[in-house]
Amino acid sequence: MASTKLKLLVDVHSHVYLPRYTALLRSRSSVPLIKSLATPDGKSEDRLVILDNEPSGGRPVGPQYWDRNEKLKFMDKHGIDVTVVSTANPWLDFLPPPDAQKLALELNEDLEQYCSTSPKVASQIPRLYGFGLLPLVPGVSVGSVLASVNQISRLPHLRGVIMGTRGVGKGLDDPALDPVWSAIEKAGLVVFVHPHYGVDAKAWGDIDNGHVLPLALGFPFETTTAITRLILAGVLDRFPSLKLLLAHSGGALTALSSRLSSCIVHDPVVASRLEHDARFYIGKLYLDAVAYGPEELGFASEAVARSSRYKTGAEETATQTSLDVKRSLGSKRMLFGTDHPFFPPLSATEKWKSVVENLQAIEDVQGWSSADKDGVRGGNAVELFNLVP
Repeated sequence: MASTKLKLLVDVHSHVYLPRYTALLRSRSSVPLIKSLATPDGKSEDRLVILDNEPSGGRPVGPQYWDRNEKLKFMDKHGIDVTVVSTANPWLDFLPPPDAQKLALELNEDLEQYCSTSPKVASQIPRLYGFGLLPLVPGVSVGSVLASVNQISRLPHLRGVIMGTRGVGKGLDDPALDPVWSAIEKAGLVVFVHPHYGVDAKAWGDIDNGHVLPLALGFPFETTTAITRLILAGVLDRFPSLKLLLAHSGGALTALSSRLSSCIVHDPVVASRLEHDARFYIGKLYLDAVAYGPEELGFASEAVARSSRYKTGAEETATQTSLDVKRSLGSKRMLFGTDHPFFPPLSATEKWKSVVENLQAIEDVQGWSSADKDGVRGGNAVELFNLVP
């Protein structure tokens, strides 16, 4: 999948709170909101609160969350050529349907402007592309969601949609989403599936561990559960060309896919529901490479690569394939990301660990060739998002 023509560093996991969205958060008195707190030295500090009972009163936020120049400075500092930006969670989940529909259309136009007027690189490729928003909230009409899909498909710098795990309130396995999946598939848009709610906070116990457990475990487990439900519902059988990109390397999905398969074949409720073994569908997904370690990336690429072995009717011959060949094949569905502007360094002069560690992890994966690594760093994204002038 990796392009041999361009060697670009492309970040597919990077967030922005556009000014219109930021203004809304500032106007609110309940979560989600941006509030100002007094610091010990008497100054004022903005805090972003996106969930109830957030540790530390929320995250400190500043211009890097909404100022395009700050995004470009970050890219320049780390040698990132192109970024596919997305509105960060919680998107429009907290709004009533009419407000969500209106704001989705407005923010998509804002994001198109944000990207289309950005500088260009490498044969006039814009440095910024985007994932648009859909008004996915309980009670919204299918027509309203499809209107946003149609709008995004017509905006030249928006190449996909970002989507949480709740759909219109009942999850991504909800049959009500079938017309949406159909429209997205037909438009050729990439769906970036990103978590927000995590898992039941009671699982974290009484000891204060800050954001560590919700972010390190809650977010990936949320994605794992949502995509497993989507697979079990047959969404990828009904829409085989749907392009799903999963945040945080798909959570635990690759590690648990064989256990998932075994549970399915032993359960009379779902044993005959799917067209293929569950492990087949792992190979139909795209994963960002935000895993921070080469072992994790290497394992994920193996799990993706074995997909063809589990297609109904396939011959069981691929088990003898070498590790390098399997990992090389799986690397074609993995893409570099940073999660900017979250997890900033303590010093403004430092490079961000989210960049340094993820790039080093890509470099150190055993079994990936130089071409494979170039693909993960950018070539795969150039092809998936058709980043051609």
